[in-house]
Amino acid sequence: MAHSRLCSIPNCGKPHAAKGWCSRHYGIWKRHGSPFAAGWTEWGEPERFFLEVVLPYDGNECLDWPYARNSKGYAMLYSDGKTRPASRVICEETHGPAPTPDHEAAHSCGRGKLGCVTKRHLRWATHAENESDKVGHSTKACGEKHGAAKLTAAEVLEIRSLAGTLKQREIGLRYGIHSNTVSQIIRRVTWGSL
Repeated sequence: MAHSRLCSIPNCGKPHAAKGWCSRHYGIWKRHGSPFAAGWTEWGEPERFFLEVVLPYDGNECLDWPYARNSKGYAMLYSDGKTRPASRVICEETHGPAPTPDHEAAHSCGRGKLGCVTKRHLRWATHAENESDKVGHSTKACGEKHGAAKLTAAEVLEIRSLAGTLKQREIGLRYGIHSNTVSQIIRRVTWGSL
């Protein structure tokens, strides 16, 4: 008769799936690097931290959220019967309801993706204002930082300097891009930050 292995986490008792853990603990490890990391907390612990630490905190240093975060790194909190971005809940507590449903909780520190929940760093902003903040913080993936970028900043400047001396099709062939892309670069539709 085969011996059934159990999860090595104390008091779990679920069947082993991988690396000595059950499928739940293995999934937490896979997402967070530890079977006890974000999301493995006592019931009510994030809410207690929110009420007893985050709201009373009046400092200016970033206060990092030690609990569950979404795939982009933003702090998440169970509030009003659903899981919501903690920054939005904090903004509502400190600044009142959002002026419109489209307003976003914007971080002045640029560390929202790193889990900052300091109320002094949060304000209501339109999407355009929030995107502008990201450019100012250098947290917006643009130019070479963008995952789909095929060109470097130096190549973009070379392409612009070749405008008028070569056909856009020829420039495109030289850099391995379509002539429409060359046109957008020259007109600053793309790579407008340079």
